[in-house]
Amino acid sequence: MNDTSPLLRVHNLSHAFGSLLACADISFELHSGEVLGVVGESGSGKTTLLNCLSARLMPTNGIVEYDLRDRGLTDIYALSEPERRFLLRTDWGVVMQNPRDGLRMNVSAGGNVGERLMAVGARHYGEIRSAAEDWLAKVEMDLGRIDDAPKHFSGGMQQRLQIARNLVTKPRLIFMDEPTGGLDVSVQARLLDLLRGLVRELKLSAIIVTHDLAVARLLADRLMVMKDGRVVETGLTDQVLDDPHHPYTQLLVSSVLQV
Repeated sequence: MNDTSPLLRVHNLSHAFGSLLACADISFELHSGEVLGVVGESGSGKTTLLNCLSARLMPTNGIVEYDLRDRGLTDIYALSEPERRFLLRTDWGVVMQNPRDGLRMNVSAGGNVGERLMAVGARHYGEIRSAAEDWLAKVEMDLGRIDDAPKHFSGGMQQRLQIARNLVTKPRLIFMDEPTGGLDVSVQARLLDLLRGLVRELKLSAIIVTHDLAVARLLADRLMVMKDGRVVETGLTDQVLDDPHHPYTQLLVSSVLQV
């Protein structure tokens, strides 16, 4: 990929559940090292969009192209199912709102991280465990818990482990669905600081779905605002939040300010 070509290109993406159009005619490009925030109220279509982008839901219409390391921009839905699964285990990461959906709850913390490494060919136990220790330290988890199963962890610790599990393979693109949802405010703040540091340090590309504009402001370079399945406003994060043009965006921003 050269400096001007996108990492991800989306053209006229739509998805319908029966007669309900969940997202419609969405087009954008994401470049290496860029973080895109997708914001809107519940039911706006942002999670459906994320599921289509991350190859977990087949779109009704449109194209999602990703810059594969060996092929360049390729329609991800032209790939075979095993190829898409491999992409999700290696070059992509998906951080779910509920970490129980993104972890194996009865496998040790180290085992959760190690499974991702094994997906890219790691076989040496000592090296896998060492990498797991390094990543647990990066996400500020107690290394003494490496052999404990995440079912015994708090929600904040589970989310940190899910982040470590996703980042250990050094993916180029991370999808995050409400990564701080359901956590206490103090836990959210620490997790956001961690995420912001990792995104900048690793120069990650990311697409983050959130209803929380404070999360979007802290993490995203650029925003897309969704309403009723459509993008109603897009731009640099500070510009959109400080000078919203669409009435819906103005309403979102003003409702936050009035809280």
